[in-house]
Amino acid sequence: MTEELVIMRDRQAVTTSLQVARVFDKRHDRVIRAIEAKMTDPNFGASGMFVEGSYTDASGKANKMYYMNRDGFTFIAFGFTGAKADQFKLKYIDAFNRMEKQLQQQKPLTLPEQISLIAKGYESLSTDVEDIKDRMGLPGNMAHSFSKKRNAKIINVLGGKKSNAYCDKNVRAKTYRALFSSYRETFDQDRYNDLPMKDFDKVIDFVNNWYPPFELQQQIQMANAQLAIV
Repeated sequence: MTEELVIMRDRQAVTTSLQVARVFDKRHDRVIRAIEAKMTDPNFGASGMFVEGSYTDASGKANKMYYMNRDGFTFIAFGFTGAKADQFKLKYIDAFNRMEKQLQQQKPLTLPEQISLIAKGYESLSTDVEDIKDRMGLPGNMAHSFSKKRNAKIINVLGGKKSNAYCDKNVRAKTYRALFSSYRETFDQDRYNDLPMKDFDKVIDFVNNWYPPFELQQQIQMANAQLAIV
């Protein structure tokens, strides 16, 4: 899932409920409820403002989220108050403006271009860009690359996709949990995609060098030994 402030989807500038919750420091379930309250309100013309989507959390579970266009974002986010919230609203407005201008010109933006455009107009360009990178989670391409690396590591640790340990859902799930536990302790993050972009190379090195704790290694070996006997 892409993690930029504003992204292109079906040739429209949109953001997501998950990103809005993260940027404005709100609980995602409450943002979801606010959106669905608008969608079911007969006096509110929400058609086209919100589109249901999904994202995968650290445990591999698919969860509901919503895409929203500029109008949908306006109705949801403009109820957020405070100086910090106002700053992020302005950044979102600027991001929508610039993304929509690029869409009109039929010229998609790369992620670095989006970051630069969002940051333009602020007193210190370099400072703002680094701030956005530090705060922004992994964009879609990086998140996908990390997931492939993580899954490949799990398969290797368990002895391959055809191994008894990998086929045992309990052992496989326990291995995924062990890796995530180590990740959370190392990077102080509660979700893989929340990792700042600047730490991407570090997390790849982490996965490459990770191995399960001793007790879990023993369980994996025992499971695979049972397969050898059969």
